[in-house]
Amino acid sequence: LDVSMDMWSYFHTCLVSIWLHRFYIYSAVALGISLWIVIQFTTTRTKRKVTEPSPSSPEGTSDKLGNGCAPRQAQGIHVAGVKIFYGSQTGTAKRFAKSLAEAVFSLDLPVEIINMEDYDPEDGLVEETSSRNICVFLVATYTEGQPPESAVWFCKWLEEAANDFRVGKSFLQGLRYAVFGLGNSAYVDHYNTVGRKIDRWLWMLSASRIMARAEGDCNVAQSKHGSIEADFEAWKDKFLTRLQALCRGEKKPCRGKCKKGKCKSSGRQSKESSDREHGTSEQDNTEAEEFFETSSEEEAGGTDSVIDVEDLGNIMGRMKEAKVLLLERVWNVHSVNHSGYHLVYFVCQFLQAKLSCLMICALFSGYKLIGSHSGVKLCRWTKSMLRGRGGCYKHTFYGIESHRCMEATPSLACANKCVFCWRHHTNPVGTEWHWRMDQPEEILQEALEKHQNMIRQFKGVSGVKAARLEEALAVKHCALSLVGEPIMYPHINHLVRLLHQQGISTFLVTNAQFPEEIRRLEPVTQLYVSVDASTKESLKRIDRPLFKDFWQRFLDSLKALAEKQQRTVYRLTLVKAWNVDELKAYADLISLGKPDFIEVKGVTYCGESSASSLTMANVPWHGEVLSFVQELARLLPDYGIACEHEHSNCLLLAHSKFQVDGEWRTWIDYGRFQELVRERERSGGARTFTAAEYTARTPPWALFGAKERGFDPLDVRFQRKNKARDTSGC
Repeated sequence: LDVSMDMWSYFHTCLVSIWLHRFYIYSAVALGISLWIVIQFTTTRTKRKVTEPSPSSPEGTSDKLGNGCAPRQAQGIHVAGVKIFYGSQTGTAKRFAKSLAEAVFSLDLPVEIINMEDYDPEDGLVEETSSRNICVFLVATYTEGQPPESAVWFCKWLEEAANDFRVGKSFLQGLRYAVFGLGNSAYVDHYNTVGRKIDRWLWMLSASRIMARAEGDCNVAQSKHGSIEADFEAWKDKFLTRLQALCRGEKKPCRGKCKKGKCKSSGRQSKESSDREHGTSEQDNTEAEEFFETSSEEEAGGTDSVIDVEDLGNIMGRMKEAKVLLLERVWNVHSVNHSGYHLVYFVCQFLQAKLSCLMICALFSGYKLIGSHSGVKLCRWTKSMLRGRGGCYKHTFYGIESHRCMEATPSLACANKCVFCWRHHTNPVGTEWHWRMDQPEEILQEALEKHQNMIRQFKGVSGVKAARLEEALAVKHCALSLVGEPIMYPHINHLVRLLHQQGISTFLVTNAQFPEEIRRLEPVTQLYVSVDASTKESLKRIDRPLFKDFWQRFLDSLKALAEKQQRTVYRLTLVKAWNVDELKAYADLISLGKPDFIEVKGVTYCGESSASSLTMANVPWHGEVLSFVQELARLLPDYGIACEHEHSNCLLLAHSKFQVDGEWRTWIDYGRFQELVRERERSGGARTFTAAEYTARTPPWALFGAKERGFDPLDVRFQRKNKARDTSGC
């Protein structure tokens, strides 16, 4: 017992001592942990230095393969492989691609040779942003500076992506590439233009050059190495050296302007260094040029501009042409005796020339200008349906064939400057017609020709269905919603009649600022009014209208819509934190205009713009759009949720009169509509008809609640690995 008491006393004394000195113990433990962390960090860095050889270490060390690439089991994979793209007319680029592939294969790296004609850049290039591959582009310049036939589609897609402000400037960020152009300097004006353009377009989309662009010259008198083959061999040696360095995980030497091993600038890498202009300076400095990586994202330094220095010459040239055109049109004033007409004509010519300047400067990327004030553009959903990848929400809601739809406008001008405008306010604005007026026959003929020419360019493109390509040449629908305010065009009724005479259905969109024009409008297949807000304050903040009496015009436009007998639609664009909390006010506006349908769509973010403060935070998720629609439907007893198109983040509310015997009939019988229009024409307007006379049953897959979520099961849905890079169309 005494022994046990002594032990307990000793144990108690120890516990008391530990408690009294606990702060010293805590400090010792903390010191021990700190020392352990320092030792681990030092050991890791030492191992890394042993595993990853420095650039100055000899290539024969045991930690590397003989080809200069570090063994994959020893470190992470810095280069997964090389993909060699070629566009060739005579076979030279293809021959060079095979030669380069053999050299890369000798480095124990996977290599793939790809003919641009057989490659879909829209799908493939995005995947290369995370593949760790190096992409090499060997492309020739053909007649008049055009790409070879095999590279036409590749170049066209790349150009459109680079110049379309709806495509984020970081679209290809992560893709690493090198370009070798093939050309003949005897053709001074077009020497190696295709290689230069591909290099610039990739750079504009934030792809990273691993080395400066090189150019081979078929003109032996001017070729730096005596022939285009020798030019290629010299570049190939440099490329392989750079590839080996990348395999070892080496980073770019510096961010300055490097020549002959000396860094002349410690600042941001200049564009002139990264994309040296062709000519004497480039030819003279090729041998001494250091390798580096650069992309537009890095070089932009966080600014909104993505203008390449190499573009400045072209841009200035276009500006000079625009100024010449401006002066020619402004001063080309005809002698008129009527007092005051001289000044009016002067103003009209000035505004027209201003519009032409905008077009020349490529502000309307991808648009085809028609006459003086109209335009046409190929919708991305048209391209999608040509490939069997599904149609737009109008296909789901109303049964249009997206690949047979022409998106156009007879008026590029608009009376609003909406914050979510996907044109970034590059189109002119105005409250009345200022332009010299083109005739409707001319507009329609040229629109169809330009649309069909754009469709024909898809012939032979990978994935395009031949049957649908043939169908697409016969336009069946026209969406008068491309840009601007179509209803401003004074001859809009004549244009609509011409479209109907050719069996083309009409979907016309107005911004609810021209109530009298809405009343005078003859029947169209479906008339839309954009209802972007439900209160005067929020409409002013979102649409930024030019009219001082915009709210009264807005309400009058809705009243005018209620007078229409054909199909009418409210189009609501939800902008999170701007207009999603006004449900009761929206319900009041719906009772005013009594639309047949209500489309509710989440806003599409179209990139940064100095004209708008909109960000991705303002884009609602599809679940949020769905919740909004369900709450709105509870306030509208005469409406129900009929359809959904998840891919467009869009839902459709339809009036109960379109639910017959328990089945929704939101689709359109287009043949019946054309019959009704002809009957009206023959009666001189006495025969009227209503929306109920040309409805069609909505298929089960298009209905709200269907497992397809609005995607046509006849097509195959394509989803990118990185869905954040997706961009929306109309």
